[in-house]
Formats: sequence, C-alpha cells, structure tokens
Amino acid sequence: MSDDDRRARVAASPVARLATLRADGTPRLVPVTFVLLDGLLWSAVDDVKPKSGRRLARLDDVDRDPRAALLVDHYEDDWDRLWWVRVDGTAEIRDAPACRPALDALAAKYPRYRDAPPPGPVLVLTPERWAGWTAR
Repeated sequence: MSDDDRRARVAASPVARLATLRADGTPRLVPVTFVLLDGLLWSAVDDVKPKSGRRLARLDDVDRDPRAALLVDHYEDDWDRLWWVRVDGTAEIRDAPACRPALDALAAKYPRYRDAPPPGPVLVLTPERWAGWTAR
C-alpha cells in the first residue's frame, strides 16, 4: 500500500480507534471521530455522544505521555477486501479556539457537528510513522 493510498483511506474513513497510554503503561483504546488536515490528525471532544465530562482520560494520558496511535480499518465478509492503516505519532492537546480550521473540517465531515460544533479541547496527532496492510 502506497503512502498516498494510506492517507486516502484514512481521510475517507468515518471512525478510527485512538490508542494512548495509561499511567500504568497499559494501552487505552477508544473509537474517535477525526479529520486529516494539513498532514495532522485532529479529534475534538464533543457534546454529541454521552461522556462523563470534557476532561477525558485520553487527554490525561496524552498530557502524561504524548505517544499515541490511530488505527483505521475496513472489514467485509469478503476477506479479499480487508485493510488497515495505523498512524503512530506524538499527540498534544489544544484549546478549541486555536483550532478553527480543524473544527470546520470536522463539521464538514460529520453532519452532526454542523448543528453542534465540538467545543473541544482538541487532540492533535503528529504522524511519525504510517503503516498499513491490504489483502489485495
């Protein structure tokens, strides 16, 4: 799978799984909405899905250890069509007002965000390594 193909598959995917590291070093894996913009991966805390608050455990993980990964995959019963892309990188947390282009891109990608824009904070993943596999 070429670099361009990996990026195109990630950009077109509606959901990914974000992996961060808990304080004890074990992985935390959560599904996230996201957008690929200017070579970075952006995900914002929203008010659409039920949560226990805006300060999510994944944000504390990133503050403590910025290593993170994003996994996008595709499954079908026809296993010849399976694929996955993983992006390993360094994450940081930013305030939403400083991320207007990313929030606009999220609203363009996800219709629910048009009516209820994510208030943030915003998690930004800077890719360091792209890996992928496809059955074809």
